[in-house]
Amino acid sequence: MAKLPVTISNPDKVFWPDEGYTKLDLAEYYAAIFAKLQPYVDDRILSLERCPDGMKGKCFYQKEKPTSMPPNTPTKRIRHAGGSSESTNYVVGGSLETQLALVNLGCIAVHVTAGRSSAPRKPDWMCFDLDPSTGEFADAARAALQVKDGLDALKLDSYAKTSGSRGIHVFVPLRSGPDADEVLEFARTFVARVAATNPKDLTVEHSIAERGQRVYLDPFRNGFGQTVVAPYSVRRREKAPFSTPLAWSEVKPSLDPATFNLGNFRKRLKAKDPWADLFRNRQSLKDAAKSLKKL
Repeated sequence: MAKLPVTISNPDKVFWPDEGYTKLDLAEYYAAIFAKLQPYVDDRILSLERCPDGMKGKCFYQKEKPTSMPPNTPTKRIRHAGGSSESTNYVVGGSLETQLALVNLGCIAVHVTAGRSSAPRKPDWMCFDLDPSTGEFADAARAALQVKDGLDALKLDSYAKTSGSRGIHVFVPLRSGPDADEVLEFARTFVARVAATNPKDLTVEHSIAERGQRVYLDPFRNGFGQTVVAPYSVRRREKAPFSTPLAWSEVKPSLDPATFNLGNFRKRLKAKDPWADLFRNRQSLKDAAKSLKKL
């Protein structure tokens, strides 16, 4: 492994005790896959989830850029809503140095916004987060195929990835233009229609207690300032899985998302990238919105 551009403190600290993966292993993973990760973090606002002791300790979230990060770290200052005079200086992704500096602070996952820092209210993707109440990935996979069918009916191409946990994320690449509020409203209407076609297995019920055993179709990753874990983001879960872009042919109930992990990621990198054309396939929501109203 080539020398990293950032010095990793306590490189031998074990982040995953059962597997033996260290902080340095995590840094070397991100260095190795950064060419794949970079398109999804470039010029995007990041929300930091810091887990300085890996699986063993607690985590906390931080939005303000840590003072210990390199002084040249790109940032974006955003004023708080409601006319407040206060603001937050967010870290902006895009460089390997920034990514490794975050790893050095205990950031395992990479949480990104749908809009670029240059136009934060103009998302260039729409995301659906499918959360199985049973905790079974198989249920999320079945729900994802139903979401795909609904998007196909609106003539919207979609892309699936493991969340790195128990769920699935479905992305629709967008042409820049609609405001985040417009995209969120479309997403909310769409998932409500999909859930209504199969109320036994799918729900848009926000209350966990009311979901029962159904898969929650969450549209709220599309709200302004909301984040989702980026493709290739490692998760703080057993076996150190990473959020893996999938071909739709791979989305099956039998798939184990932990198959893709820190220990074998190089094998996945050798395979054809099922998301290779995502940013070349940006789509307008105008016609889809008209069609959705007719359903």
